[in-house]
Amino acid sequence: MTQDLLESVKDGVATLTLNRPDRLNALSVAMLDALLEALPRLADDGAVGVVVLTGAGRGFCAGGDVKAMAEGRELGGDTLEEKAQGLRAKMEVSRWLHEMPKPTIAMVRGAAAGAGLSLALACDLRVAGDSARFATAFARVGYSGDFGGSWFLSQLVGTGKARELYYTADILDAQQALALGLVNRVVPDARLDEETQALAARLAHGPRVALRYMKRNMNAAETGSLKDCLDLEAWHHTRTGFTEDHREAARAFVEKREPTFRGR
Repeated sequence: MTQDLLESVKDGVATLTLNRPDRLNALSVAMLDALLEALPRLADDGAVGVVVLTGAGRGFCAGGDVKAMAEGRELGGDTLEEKAQGLRAKMEVSRWLHEMPKPTIAMVRGAAAGAGLSLALACDLRVAGDSARFATAFARVGYSGDFGGSWFLSQLVGTGKARELYYTADILDAQQALALGLVNRVVPDARLDEETQALAARLAHGPRVALRYMKRNMNAAETGSLKDCLDLEAWHHTRTGFTEDHREAARAFVEKREPTFRGR
């Protein structure tokens, strides 16, 4: 069991904390392996409705460990193919954050750079403290980028702006990121935990079956045609109409009260 990743569950919200604060939570093999174990497990955990990803200390995640890069020990394997396959296996973390059937939220204070930015972008939502800073950073260390950042950033801000941010490695502050649509909310650092956990709890207490299908619809819309989206929406909308949550919400609307969702 590594201390590079901390896990807690409260009120239906699982919080995963990248825990190398002395290195601005730079990614380690142990951290990535722990994420690859935790995310599929939490995806199947009925007690968990939302997953929050954050970093310990003053930063979210500085990305890859530059010291390890300089020493030539960042990637395992000897050949190019072995190194690429090893990296690709670790990059499944991004796919799990993006595709797991529950909302994922990145809670960002301080630096989110390189692969750290990619992990934040892989989440469904991003809540930033006013100290948050965002940078692709790869150009600064002569890398082209990993963990899906080029795909996620293009989806969020468009290919032109994404290319600019990758080529220049310019740093964005929280308000610039909000204006670009890179983050959903900016709150004072002192209220970042409170505001993010309140949002996460709200979603965790919502209609979980419907949220799961909403996420599938949104993910399909990123690459599918309008016809594909309409077909999927028709099936998912009809499916959620058979849930207890839908029937409870309809009754609550007629009775002029807030619904109590049970995720069924």
